[in-house]
Amino acid sequence: MAGRKPLAPADQRGPDFVGATPADMAAQEAGARNALAVVEANASALAHQLGYEGALTVGTLEDEIRFYQRRTVEAILETGKRLLLLKEITPHGEFTQRVELLGFSDRTARRFMQAAAKTAKSANLAVLASQVKSSSAFLELVTHDDDVLENFQEMDDIDRLSASQLRERLRQAEQDVKFAAEKRAKAEERADKAEKKLAGKRPVVAPLDERILPFKGEIAERQALIENGIAAHHEATIALEQWWTEEVTQAPGYDPEAPAPLPRSVALVALHLQDSINRLAELVGAAQHAFAERFGDDLAEARQYLMQSPEAADAAA
Repeated sequence: MAGRKPLAPADQRGPDFVGATPADMAAQEAGARNALAVVEANASALAHQLGYEGALTVGTLEDEIRFYQRRTVEAILETGKRLLLLKEITPHGEFTQRVELLGFSDRTARRFMQAAAKTAKSANLAVLASQVKSSSAFLELVTHDDDVLENFQEMDDIDRLSASQLRERLRQAEQDVKFAAEKRAKAEERADKAEKKLAGKRPVVAPLDERILPFKGEIAERQALIENGIAAHHEATIALEQWWTEEVTQAPGYDPEAPAPLPRSVALVALHLQDSINRLAELVGAAQHAFAERFGDDLAEARQYLMQSPEAADAAA
């Protein structure tokens, strides 16, 4: 129609290839090949400059990095062994000078020597040395006792932790060990007081049932505390799962068929709760073993006696 203005061309939508001509697509492909060729050429030039002769693939490079990460911890231990031996055979006063000539600071040499000496004595540390890839993370482990390192062998992600992350885990493990030690000390103190109380009453002629009552009361009190603690862990597990389910289902754009992996912060909380529950299980196992050693045979006989009929018991008497 006369006088009508021509419409502006529609904006192109979608991927780059939509609406492209064969010539455009060929140009795009050529540009991609040229960009890849530039990357490969730069990588080859850098490899030549560094004296690297291996394959220039992501998989190969990552495998070799993991290999040398393990060798880093191994190098610390082997160097520490030789420094210890060098100190042993070097005349007094010369070791520090020789270490300086080797290019080590006194502090670094001592840390390597400490790592080698402690790993030789600690089975836990020897296992962790094969798992940890970061030298700084491994040297962080060396400064802690076996009771703190004991549970670290079962951690699936220890090879991926940085030194700062490992330091935080170690700090929490120290707190757990300290708390358990304090609980044991308090329990031993109460048992000692009860024993002294019983010992003080021994000259007095009193029924055995009365003298044993303090033990019975403390057992009931401890049992209530333990059951409440375990129940609280159980409730926390359920509450954490319910909270995360609500977080996922109430998020904008929620898709019930899409996977919802745990964020790192939530996973760390769950790991801490799992470690606490596992520690409880270990303590229960140790208590069962200690109890069986001390009372197992006597109680087996007592249980068999209590299960007899009154007539059989009278006959046995």
